[in-house]
Amino acid sequence: MTRHTVTFVAQYIEEQRAKYSPLSVPLAASQKAGLRNFFSDLLLDETRIVVLDGERVTEPGFYPTLREIGFENLPDILNMAAITLSDVVVSHTPFTTGLLFHELAHVEQYRQLGIARFADLYIRGFLSGGIRHDTVGPMRVCAR
Repeated sequence: MTRHTVTFVAQYIEEQRAKYSPLSVPLAASQKAGLRNFFSDLLLDETRIVVLDGERVTEPGFYPTLREIGFENLPDILNMAAITLSDVVVSHTPFTTGLLFHELAHVEQYRQLGIARFADLYIRGFLSGGIRHDTVGPMRVCAR
């Protein structure tokens, strides 16, 4: 893994966040209510969400290159239920409490690590076989 790979992933996250942030909305009071025991009010207030209709988050432009050099098990962004882009969660399906909880765990990871460090740990975890797109990610999130 190179610094360039981390840079590409972080750049992808930032670009997608910038694209979807203007379409996003704050969590509804009903969504926050069921999650307050697990996440801070600040995190719940600052997180924004969007549910796409007839659109999917696109794969990173560097995926074809990674496939050419032998990566076959890349995270399948096109078929994920949702993807977290720092403080913006983009979903391809309506949010359930479970899906929102999972994605908020990633929001907390980004909050603690920043985008570049999150990308670095995600890539390291992926390369070591320890992270799948349906797991919590590069670190455990503790309840407040």
